[in-house]
Amino acid sequence: MRISIHGAAEEVTGSCSEIETNNRRFVIDCGLIQGSWRNEKRNSDPFPFEPAEIDAVILTHGHIDHSGRLPLLVKSGYKGPIYCHEANRELLEILLIDSAYLQEKEAEWNNKKRLRKGLEEIEPLYTRQDVPSVLSQLEPIQYREMIQLDKDISFQLRNAGHILGSSHVEFTTHEQGQKKTVVFSGDIGNPGAPIQQDPDIDGQPDLVIMESTYGNRDHTSWDSSINELRDAIKHAAEDGGNVLIPAFAVGRTQTILHYFAKYYHDWGLEKWDIFLDSPMAIRVTEAYERYAHLYKKETQPFWSKGALKSYIPKLHFTADTQESMALNSIKSGAIIIAGSGMMTGGRIKHHMKHNLWRSQCDLIITGFQPEGTVGRRIIDKAPFIKLWGESVRVAASVHTIGGFSAHAGQTELLKWYQCFSNQPPVILNHGSKSTIKEFKEYLQKHTPADITIASRGQSFTL
Repeated sequence: MRISIHGAAEEVTGSCSEIETNNRRFVIDCGLIQGSWRNEKRNSDPFPFEPAEIDAVILTHGHIDHSGRLPLLVKSGYKGPIYCHEANRELLEILLIDSAYLQEKEAEWNNKKRLRKGLEEIEPLYTRQDVPSVLSQLEPIQYREMIQLDKDISFQLRNAGHILGSSHVEFTTHEQGQKKTVVFSGDIGNPGAPIQQDPDIDGQPDLVIMESTYGNRDHTSWDSSINELRDAIKHAAEDGGNVLIPAFAVGRTQTILHYFAKYYHDWGLEKWDIFLDSPMAIRVTEAYERYAHLYKKETQPFWSKGALKSYIPKLHFTADTQESMALNSIKSGAIIIAGSGMMTGGRIKHHMKHNLWRSQCDLIITGFQPEGTVGRRIIDKAPFIKLWGESVRVAASVHTIGGFSAHAGQTELLKWYQCFSNQPPVILNHGSKSTIKEFKEYLQKHTPADITIASRGQSFTL
């Protein structure tokens, strides 16, 4: 068996690996490369394999950095099945359509500038019309369902506990009378999360391909983060204005809503109107309600279909643009959850324009804010930020909550690896250069494992 790492090597986007065995070829994930314009330009490069020659694609989960090049793969000639957990199908439709829309808008914006310079127009990487072909090739399966790809090749998905439908891939071959198993971690969930089951993995694989996104640090504990959210809501009630919560549509939004449902009366939330003001987050939340059976037992009652609004009676879904704009006239008593989570776009920017300059309002930041973003400037206590070229004063109270990550931190990544009783060799990917180096050193201190940091295009023979 030959394994090639084509993406997310010493970086955290563009996940894509290839397996060659028994004259068959398989791809694990096909993610979009994100970040700087130089990195994103690589999305247009030819695949390092011939798409038409791939026998099957196996998807760990729906996040765009793992799935976002699937429309391009299909456009380039791939005709085979795309295996994923059944819950992924709904998320993929939502996320790929959104990604395609962004590709279209970016091409449209670039073409306006190109036309002014007398340059030829460019085509988007893919469009919304390309997504149905991907969806038609999906083969939804269950956790621990053994899929026989041929008489000597099989795989199963194990619950990764990251987001809805996220999976580890356990891939097994029999070559020349020898059984070989490799585990692809995908994104490893953060144990203790309120909705998803904790990651499920064990056994004695011959090789592990392991993510290391947060391999250099641990997160704030779940209990501490819950208390921080509670205290932020209490502070906001005393301030008497509105609360803005920028949140990722998948995972983070549902985590926040879960705690609002669980502590609705304890936190005095009956005094607030709570608005989920993101069409994408609304669709994702409705999908989450259809898969309550996958969640932790104590969580399931909150997420049974239609139950969420019974726990949060004053929860409003504002999908319509006019409904969203009407929120700008509310001066107090509103909690508004909106995208984007990094405040780089989406409806949250409009709400910031109307509320951030008001000292009686509160901003609750629950996600990582990279350098160069508006969110990072706010965390760094910038007195003003720019929104559409206009300076806006930051007078609202700002609360940062650091423990709601859907990724395992350093200690939990080690514990995940230690579930393999044979301490197999590890190939590290899906981490920045500095983080992945730190995590390798950390693993070497705590395990006897043979550890390699993957480089893009590097191949390994098992």
